[in-house]
Amino acid sequence: MARFARLVPSGPTLLIIGVLAGLAFPALADGARPLMAAAIFVLVLGTFLQVDGTAFRRALQRPLVWLLLPALAMLASPLAVGLAARGAGFRPELIVALVLSVCAPPSSGTAAVARMLGFDATIPLAVTLLSMALAPVTVPLIAAGFAGLALDPLALATRLVFLVGGAGALALLLRRQAAARLVQHARIIDALVLASLLLFAIATMAGVRTQIEAQPAAAFTCVGLAFACNLALQLCGALLTPGNLAARLTSGLVLGNRNVGLVWSAMGAAVSPMTALFFAATQFPIYMTPRLIEMLVRRERKENASP
Repeated sequence: MARFARLVPSGPTLLIIGVLAGLAFPALADGARPLMAAAIFVLVLGTFLQVDGTAFRRALQRPLVWLLLPALAMLASPLAVGLAARGAGFRPELIVALVLSVCAPPSSGTAAVARMLGFDATIPLAVTLLSMALAPVTVPLIAAGFAGLALDPLALATRLVFLVGGAGALALLLRRQAAARLVQHARIIDALVLASLLLFAIATMAGVRTQIEAQPAAAFTCVGLAFACNLALQLCGALLTPGNLAARLTSGLVLGNRNVGLVWSAMGAAVSPMTALFFAATQFPIYMTPRLIEMLVRRERKENASP
């Protein structure tokens, strides 16, 4: 793990490699699939351990964090995407898939990706937690309104409590009992978080190659729409957020990258083939756009450093 820690600066590139490896080697993705829950838990735990408590509490006092971004993520974004898709004349099944993917809370790995890019991870972590608290209310309402689906709010809340509550409680215990060691082994924790992200990226490709081969035209349509939707939301987040480029790009990550797995699992057998295909397609921009963001940040830093 200490050797793997040297690869943390190359995290965005490794995530792309992970997605492509899972797509190229279906057996690898299938083997990683049962480890997804453990990977998410380690990912959330590692993020909790690395975020400064004082900075986190300070972030929660900002209206941008406790009001604007959660409202944009959980209400404005899915409604805007749904209305735009209807206005563009998309097929009903594509509209449903788009809205359901965007009504999900921000991805659990957003804070970890932000930290990997050198951004402040406290804001995405705070917004993600607040959005998850809203999810049992907003997700069933939007799913019922746009797709006519009846999702169980209690089941959603239970999943989120186990995920966030368990990781949060363990992180609090570790901070109290071994704070000095956590600081000493910060690079190892970063490596564990990256390993979890990489494992999750590989696992999300389970079954995707088969779907692409069975419906190539639909698959490419879904991938194109997934990239367009993700980038549009990231651009909105960047334009609507005050501050420097890093702060604006962080908000973009929060709005663009969504935990579709939460909605996917809540739907169960009600997931249509098109919705499942689109949900799988959303993983491509989630794990590929951080490399693009890294390039933008490096370019800005180089321009600022030049005389």
